[in-house]
Amino acid sequence: MENNHTTKETAIVNFVLHQANTRGHANHGWLESYHTFSFANYHNPERMNFGVLRVLNDDRVSQGMGFGKHPHDNMEIISIPLEGDLEHQDSMGNTTVIKEGDIQIMSAGTGIFHSEYNKNKDQMVKFLQIWVYPNQKNVTPRYDQISLRMEDRHNKLQQILSPNPEEGSVWIHQDAWFHIGKFDKDFSVSYHLKKPGNGVYAFVLKGDFSIGSIAVKERDGLGIWDTDTFSITAKSSDAEILLMEVPMKI
Repeated sequence: MENNHTTKETAIVNFVLHQANTRGHANHGWLESYHTFSFANYHNPERMNFGVLRVLNDDRVSQGMGFGKHPHDNMEIISIPLEGDLEHQDSMGNTTVIKEGDIQIMSAGTGIFHSEYNKNKDQMVKFLQIWVYPNQKNVTPRYDQISLRMEDRHNKLQQILSPNPEEGSVWIHQDAWFHIGKFDKDFSVSYHLKKPGNGVYAFVLKGDFSIGSIAVKERDGLGIWDTDTFSITAKSSDAEILLMEVPMKI
């Protein structure tokens, strides 16, 4: 991986930093998308994935517009709305709307079709679309979404995804755990990895942080591996971050 550094100040020995302005970018008029990893017409052999994390798209969809029906298979697909309302329809018969505070997953498995549209005619919708390689192929397709209490992520890491249905978050076919936290300035937390051999990809949704001794800014991504724990400190007010713990071996 690129930008692999060693530092004595923290437990973070191996990391890769993807600054916001180095991401792939596509503007289709109705859709503006930033690609952390190679996607569609953006191809960077140095940015194909982080472990089983394959796609991290930061999308903005214009009023009333969206993605028409299209297929997926053998991929865990996670949608995290950041602003506005996103309408989802799929070949399993689901028609739902997700908004900020919700999280949606689809296990594409043997194959599904779905569409996503901006529900509103007067407001842009912003959301993250994330793809994770599954740990088993050709499963029966499934869909789930939950609404989370936004206050449960204030100055703490709120779990939003795991491998376990009983943990109160959405679950996927992978040994992955996602958390979101929103922090006051100078507030610090530690993250302890759930499974040996996993890494964490941190994506800054808002504001500035230091992760160990590494400074990250809004929409920067930082991948960390070969560590058990690391610290996160907010360097601005209302700073918000998404942590994606994933296996490093595909």
